[in-house]
Amino acid sequence: MDSSASIIITSALILYSIGVWSERIAGRLKPWHLAFFVLGLICDTWGTGMMLEYSGGMMFDVHGISGVIAIVLMFIHAIWALVVLIKKNEKAIQNFHKFSIAVWIIWLIPYFSPMIFRLAG
Repeated sequence: MDSSASIIITSALILYSIGVWSERIAGRLKPWHLAFFVLGLICDTWGTGMMLEYSGGMMFDVHGISGVIAIVLMFIHAIWALVVLIKKNEKAIQNFHKFSIAVWIIWLIPYFSPMIFRLAG
C-alpha cells in the first residue's frame, strides 16, 4: 500500500477520534466536534480513494464492505450532527455522543481489519 494513503487514513483516525472522544468527554455536541468529524471523513474518503486506485478497485471482502459502510455512516453522522446543532435541540446535543461512539467503533473495523487478517495468517 502507498505510504501517503496510510498517512491520510491514519490522519482520519486521529481527527475522527478527537472529534468523537472530545464530544463524549464534554458531554455535549459542539460545532468544533462537527469540524473534526468532517475532517476525519474527508481524510478517510481521500485515503480510501487512493487505496482503491492503488489496489485496482473495490474488494468485496470484510475490509472493503465495512469500509464502504463506515464512510456512509461517517457521512450520515456529520449531516446529523449539523442538523442537531442547527435545531439546537438540547436533549439531542447532550445524547449525540451515543451515535458518535457507535459510528467510531464501526469505523475501526476497516481500519484494523487488514492488520488483524495479516497477523492471523
